[in-house]
Amino acid sequence: MRNIAFVFAGQGAQYPGMGKDIYNSSEAAAKVFDMTDSLRPGTSKQCFEGTPEELALTKNTQPCLFAVDLAIAAALKEIGIQPKGVAGFSLGEIPALTFAGAFTEEDGFRLVIKRAEAMNEAAENSDGCMAAVLKLKAQEVEALCKDYKNIWAVNFNSPGQTVVAGDKESIKAFSLKVKEAKGLAMPLKVSGAFHSAYMAEASKEVERFLTHITYQKPFLDVYANLNAEIYPEQEEAGKALIAAQIKSPVQWQKIVEQMLEAGFDTFVEVGPGKTLGGLIKKISPEAVVYKVENTEDLKLVAEALL
Repeated sequence: MRNIAFVFAGQGAQYPGMGKDIYNSSEAAAKVFDMTDSLRPGTSKQCFEGTPEELALTKNTQPCLFAVDLAIAAALKEIGIQPKGVAGFSLGEIPALTFAGAFTEEDGFRLVIKRAEAMNEAAENSDGCMAAVLKLKAQEVEALCKDYKNIWAVNFNSPGQTVVAGDKESIKAFSLKVKEAKGLAMPLKVSGAFHSAYMAEASKEVERFLTHITYQKPFLDVYANLNAEIYPEQEEAGKALIAAQIKSPVQWQKIVEQMLEAGFDTFVEVGPGKTLGGLIKKISPEAVVYKVENTEDLKLVAEALL
């Protein structure tokens, strides 16, 4: 008997046309998209017909990814594939929490809309960017960051892959230091320095917004970006994790390690792309990983897991 976890894709995985196939083939998925359209008209159209430039805007990226992630999870559940635990990368943590019952679907989507607007505004008010550092250990990257006032290690993705965030000029200088250390710094196509101090105001805005919606104990274990621990049952503690996540590093490697230790052996990446599956295989080559972003993937996973 496999111990299945769903992992929900985050920002950067988006592409034009994502989710359209699932929308047309799954009643459960279509209901999710219809719900998002009722609260934010045009969300489905952005997913299915939006340009890369339109989808790259944080205020659009996050609501669209939420819709696709949650719709695919709903389609999997519809055919009988149900996880025992979930996690999501950055934005993906919100559809993961929603799928696990921490929020109603409507409140989860309202939260994402507010999160996207707040982070978009924070990005526009700063000159921030991000870069993935390869070939160096996380400790080495953190040591290099200490030489710069406005650079932080913000995504601990896998052995040999750590993402940093900071202002653009500092990141340029930092990238040269990485090269000298025999590493490689690759700019990421994002609009801001996410999960860093530049997101402090966005974190406060989301914290205020959370007072207007209800958080309930998730019925599945949800592993938190902030500390790789399972989300608590207490409303105040759960909301605090969600708000702090925006300005804090994503501990993805630790999350996967914790899930493996808890007995999860099969990971299904829900949402566009296959980034998370690739990271999981780097962390644990023996882990079984599947991805689902369209109907063909859904059929393949059903054949394997049902």
